Amino acid sequence: MNRSIREFVPALQEEPAVTGSGMPSVDDPQFLTNRELSWLEFNRRVLQQALDDSVPLLERLKFLSIFSTNLDEFFMIRVSGLKEQIAEGVHKLSPDGMNAADQVKSIRQVLRPMLVEQMMCLNEDIMPLLESEGILIQSYSDLKKGTQKELDEYFLRDVFPILTPQAVDESHPFPYISNLSVNIGMMVAPDTSIDHGKISHLFSVSRFTRIKLPATVDRLVRIDNGNKSHFVALNEIVAANAIHLFPNMVTSQASLFRLTRDADIEIREDEAGDLLRVMEQELLHRRRFSFPVRLEVASSMPEEMISLIAGSTGLTDHDVYRIDGFLNIPDLMSLYSLNRPDLKEAPISYSIPESLKHTENIFEVLKKQDVLVHHPYTSYSTILDFLEAAAIDEDVRAIKICLYRTGKDSPVVESLVKASRNGKQVAALVELKARFDEENNIEWARQLESEGVHVIYGMLGLKTHSKVALVIRRENDVLRRYVHIATGNYNPVTARLYTDLGILTSDEELGADASDLFNFLTGYSYKTKYKQLLVAPIDLRERMIELIDRETKNKTDGKKARIIVKINSLTDEKIVRALYRASQAGVEIDLIVRGICVLKPGIEGLSENIRVVSIVGRFLEHSRVFYFANGGNPELFIGSADWMHRNLDRRVEAVTPIKDPQLVKYLLKNVLGAYLADNCNSQILTSDGEYKQRAATEDTPAFDAQMYFVSHDN
Repeated sequence: MNRSIREFVPALQEEPAVTGSGMPSVDDPQFLTNRELSWLEFNRRVLQQALDDSVPLLERLKFLSIFSTNLDEFFMIRVSGLKEQIAEGVHKLSPDGMNAADQVKSIRQVLRPMLVEQMMCLNEDIMPLLESEGILIQSYSDLKKGTQKELDEYFLRDVFPILTPQAVDESHPFPYISNLSVNIGMMVAPDTSIDHGKISHLFSVSRFTRIKLPATVDRLVRIDNGNKSHFVALNEIVAANAIHLFPNMVTSQASLFRLTRDADIEIREDEAGDLLRVMEQELLHRRRFSFPVRLEVASSMPEEMISLIAGSTGLTDHDVYRIDGFLNIPDLMSLYSLNRPDLKEAPISYSIPESLKHTENIFEVLKKQDVLVHHPYTSYSTILDFLEAAAIDEDVRAIKICLYRTGKDSPVVESLVKASRNGKQVAALVELKARFDEENNIEWARQLESEGVHVIYGMLGLKTHSKVALVIRRENDVLRRYVHIATGNYNPVTARLYTDLGILTSDEELGADASDLFNFLTGYSYKTKYKQLLVAPIDLRERMIELIDRETKNKTDGKKARIIVKINSLTDEKIVRALYRASQAGVEIDLIVRGICVLKPGIEGLSENIRVVSIVGRFLEHSRVFYFANGGNPELFIGSADWMHRNLDRRVEAVTPIKDPQLVKYLLKNVLGAYLADNCNSQILTSDGEYKQRAATEDTPAFDAQMYFVSHDN
């Protein structure tokens, strides 16, 4: 089912536009892949991890879950935006020339076969294999009477009091269906053998009823039969006990459904006097009033019921996705917590940088050298220890940090609180607009403020996505700056799951730039030129294009020219065109792009010198690295920014040069070199938007970059 996305995209031009030199024009929209369809191809690569029988069984289940949660976010943000354009009659075309309606239609056509493949993988492969390993989700009807009785008692004791069935009739309008909730739909009719007395008029017809499964109750209920790996689905227990919810009534077969709503928060920041309060209000508004974009239903649901739910929520049959199997696969992830290490990836050991292993004072080390960290292979305790040392060191005067996603129970926040209590000046920019982490960040902002930390809630019209921490320390009556600049968030949990890079340094110019950046963030100083940092939205795009154009000129002048970039996504047309021009000049370009890539490689006369690979493996590739040969004097940068419009125009991003030649060499040869050599997790992007798996051969044996780092970075 790995069909090329080309067949789903309307033809734009019969023949490519060419320049006066006979080369294809870099401005021709047909040389851009649609952003949304490219994202779907990325999610297909996630699905392929679940289809790979060499991946441990519970890890395969995890990838099925990730595939689903990725789609949830895609519909809540991207599809909802397209549907809003359609509803408002916006005729804006995407850079590749598609209108919103074309894109929504193409998304459906690409996605439906992928969902079939996902459920086949779950139903015909993973679930039978789990059962063979003693992990079983049983049907309520197949259980012994004694076990059913125990589950019925559990229902009456722990579930029934929470449930609120909602019927639909003339006096009860169709209920509000909350975003991503799992619901039971059934028809309830009067039992004609029973006299309902004075209220018999209420029970004259069959009515649709909705029962929301409570999020506070586990979807999989363990069966107490001596085997701790046997479960039954909560919805089956509820359906089997419908008599308690509807006494003296007759109920139809129970069918599950799930609604996805728009979740993109839009704030009139220029009118928001108190951003924290407005964010709290907007979260509540989003939960209650956002419009529906997708309806998932059990494939066994009667068509009449599907039509009722879809029509009552303002959706059409085009928006309905019939699921043949377990609805909402992420609810199966409770199985991942089972103590079955034989069904998971072996845990890795984490390293400490050699220079920090035998020191009690990290600042003394950083005075002498920069320290590179490569997570998850480098223990995140390295960064936590840096912040903790700053919190308790008597000579530290101030700490400043950008917090985008910190997670729950964060030791980072604990260190900031400790520093404030120890009398240090602490400033934290907490980005309240970090999508899907808004509530966590509001909570942290409140806590930090109560501890005397100076909290800034982001900037007007911009998200602060930079990953920067600055420590100011008094040494011999002189203030010295220590800086951490990274590609990943200050989140110890995701640091074990994502690959990220960071640099710890006492470089004076980078320290001065970090101070200027925080003044920009906290005081709205307008710094337009930094000594070392590349900062969005100030000059990052322009500087990157200058670096690409410099390679183009170097190639034309006969100098050494080469570009290697590792990012999450590439959607910015200006950068794509600069890369096309560089390719036309003969510059060899390797792009390691995990997710969306609108650039089309391998087109004669345009991009035949560009190669694009995507790596999807055990860890989420999240690091961003930018290498330019620069005529034999190479420059290499790391930072928080992808080459996307939102990163370059609507976010505050920081990209730093790596100045130590040994670290540049290591990142080029060992890190980028390993990714380019990977033929286990790597897929090659073709010019028609299709990805083809790289495979080992006799000449190129299997090489897994992530496992290489596990063994060589420890």
